[in-house]
Amino acid sequence: MIVDWFREQFLSPSITQTVIVLSLVSALGLVLGKIKLGRVSLGITFVFFIGIVFSYFGYKYIPGFGLHADMVSFAQSFGLVLFIYMLGLEVGPSFFPSLKSGGIAYNILGLAMVALTLFLMLVIHWVLPDTLMSMTDIIGVMSGAVTNTPILGAAQTTLAEVAGNSPTLGSDLAAMAQGCAVAYPMGVVGVILVLGIMAAFRKQNRQSGGHEQRKAFFSEFGVTNPAICGKRVQDIVHLVDRRFVISRIWHEGEVHIANSETVVSAGDHLLVVSAEDDVPVLEAFFGKLHREKDWNRSDIDWNAVDKELLSKGVIVTKSELNGVKLGSLRLRNLYDINITRIDRAGIELLPSPELHLQLGDCLTVVGERTAITEVASILGDQVKRLDKPNLISFFFGILLGCLVGMIPLYLPGVSMPIKLGLAGGPVIVGILMGAFGPRYRMATYVTSSANQMMKQLGIVLYLAGLGLMSGQGFFDVLFTSTGLTWLVSGILLTVVPALLIGLMAMRIFKVDFGASAGMVCGAMANPMALDYADSQVSDDSPSVVYATVYPLLMFVRIITAQIFVMFFV
Repeated sequence: MIVDWFREQFLSPSITQTVIVLSLVSALGLVLGKIKLGRVSLGITFVFFIGIVFSYFGYKYIPGFGLHADMVSFAQSFGLVLFIYMLGLEVGPSFFPSLKSGGIAYNILGLAMVALTLFLMLVIHWVLPDTLMSMTDIIGVMSGAVTNTPILGAAQTTLAEVAGNSPTLGSDLAAMAQGCAVAYPMGVVGVILVLGIMAAFRKQNRQSGGHEQRKAFFSEFGVTNPAICGKRVQDIVHLVDRRFVISRIWHEGEVHIANSETVVSAGDHLLVVSAEDDVPVLEAFFGKLHREKDWNRSDIDWNAVDKELLSKGVIVTKSELNGVKLGSLRLRNLYDINITRIDRAGIELLPSPELHLQLGDCLTVVGERTAITEVASILGDQVKRLDKPNLISFFFGILLGCLVGMIPLYLPGVSMPIKLGLAGGPVIVGILMGAFGPRYRMATYVTSSANQMMKQLGIVLYLAGLGLMSGQGFFDVLFTSTGLTWLVSGILLTVVPALLIGLMAMRIFKVDFGASAGMVCGAMANPMALDYADSQVSDDSPSVVYATVYPLLMFVRIITAQIFVMFFV
């Protein structure tokens, strides 16, 4: 009786059994993922391999074993949507600024990776006979090699529509799925190994780090330009085509807050906040640049700079301020304070009257103690308010993402519509929600810990489901001449484009390791490798660049896979 109960609960397909299996596979994978081989650890990716092993040996050696395919598929799809949407929401605020500062170049490098992958696919097609590896096999292997299962789904749908009632349709579809399953593990591991090789060149690339990610840069200028002497601050800011904030003024040995009515005199020292690239222009505008003190050091005690003025971070927590323009609050004129910089999701922004505030923004306010207290009461500055989740906008965003992924896109000369699917739509909507949601009073703020929790939960569910769905018969196919051919071809399609373009980005174009790793992971649609890349750097540059290139390259890969099916199958 106990045996029958055990078999019914743990071996027979059911909702309970699916939850148990997913939990077991996820827990084992996460535990084993902490094991390091040298300096490399597969981390969260181990969940995928545990799923494959569990599924293979379960079906092969346990009588009566089965999985609830629909439930596992749901967990896989929902996990992917959850991860992709939260990733887009996280990087949304910095996505469009990143396009202005290298994003186009990252996308061009990513497109070069896609083009190189397509070229290698054609080479394999020309070199190997169809009896050993047909184009349907190559497309399936490619989808696994670049860890992009939406390609597989799109290609299979196109093949089914093109082939119609072909007697080989069923076997061709199965071969594509098996090719993806065979190539997928090395698609994951291969990119991580490529990142390890790229990391070895990190010290030789001196353009990484520093102030490259820093938007707010402090400089001290001595006023020698007679054209600005005797003029008010509000008049000076319009004389040069650069954005800057005068934080403090040293006049005759005393420190003052600079407001719009403050008059600048010859010999005054100005502490100016600007973009680092604008410093040479501002030096020519103000006068002498004083380099005796590095005002950008992280250990500066701003409250010790002068006795009368304080510098404090104030957090926007009032929901009614979400999306409000900073200038409309008139904080500088009403309270005689300066806002020198704004921290948004780890990105430092220069304050401007047109900047839209978002919940969670941390404003660095300089002024007298009473004035700062007044400003804090206006902005909220109550962190506990941010702990309350905004589930309405969360589910609304996922809904919109799924709908966008379902929209058929018709291209000239292509008879079949193309769709972005569950991997493309949510990331686009997530980016747009994170970037523009606050402007339309949508509360999209998520605490960093909640965001990481949701992302990790999503990717674990996705990997566990993918492994369980790919495991049946996996090793039986792998250890054959066909399987080994697929494996070698998959390694070629994974390693060669990623390694060549990744090293080219670092060595020729002088892109730092974090951004190069994010570009490679985004081009390969590899969130598992992204998790590894994030663990190797101290900032969020891999995630930002990943989300910068992911939407376009996902779209291009899906389109080209469907075109290959139409023209070569």
